[in-house]
Amino acid sequence: MRRRDFIALLGIATSWPLASRSQQAGKTPRIGILSPSRSQDASPNRVTLKAFVAGLRELGYAERQNITIEREFAEANADQLREAAAALVNRKVDVIVTLSTTAARPAKQATTVIPIVAIGMADPVDDELVASLARPGGNLTGTSFLGPQLVTKRLQLLGEVVPEHTRVAILWHPHAYGDRTMDGMVKEAEQAAPALGMQLQFVPANTPEEIINAFSGISTDRADALCVFPRCCLPNTAEL
Repeated sequence: MRRRDFIALLGIATSWPLASRSQQAGKTPRIGILSPSRSQDASPNRVTLKAFVAGLRELGYAERQNITIEREFAEANADQLREAAAALVNRKVDVIVTLSTTAARPAKQATTVIPIVAIGMADPVDDELVASLARPGGNLTGTSFLGPQLVTKRLQLLGEVVPEHTRVAILWHPHAYGDRTMDGMVKEAEQAAPALGMQLQFVPANTPEEIINAFSGISTDRADALCVFPRCCLPNTAEL
């Protein structure tokens, strides 16, 4: 599927509740955006957000013309993320768009009524966001990259790029997703490593500030290559 078509489909997903709920109320539809990242970072989430807004525009939804977009950034703080989710619910937005599983989980906990479109989930079933992929049920839909199933492929690609290696550092956020998803990603990596001739060094980082110490440890242990698990919050390169 082309990137443009993908974005258009996300726009269609959000336009459904906007049409059904806001037209009845006779008011401008409001989309709440919930992101776990920092508001000033040049993070992938901000790139996704820009693409999402552009996709809406292609479908005829222009900000400050016929829709309102309310952005909430959690500044890489779990407590602030939960508060931001609750704030969007209290403001009665028509739909909540979450950037990643990290944001989808508190949004799901905050409301069972407002439709949620989650972009870039890891494994929505194991993270208990939906009942199943075929019949998700509830008020949440969206896209998934099925994190655990792609770990082996990532390590294989790393081996092709850096063939002369034995020690591979894996930078990861232990609480980025649900416990079952994170355990699955670790297990997949551990099972794939022997066949690929890799010795893995798991380096946890729960906050952007911990990234600096993580890289110091990776350098000290002389890792030959680095694999970054999805949703590990990287700081700006100027901070490294």
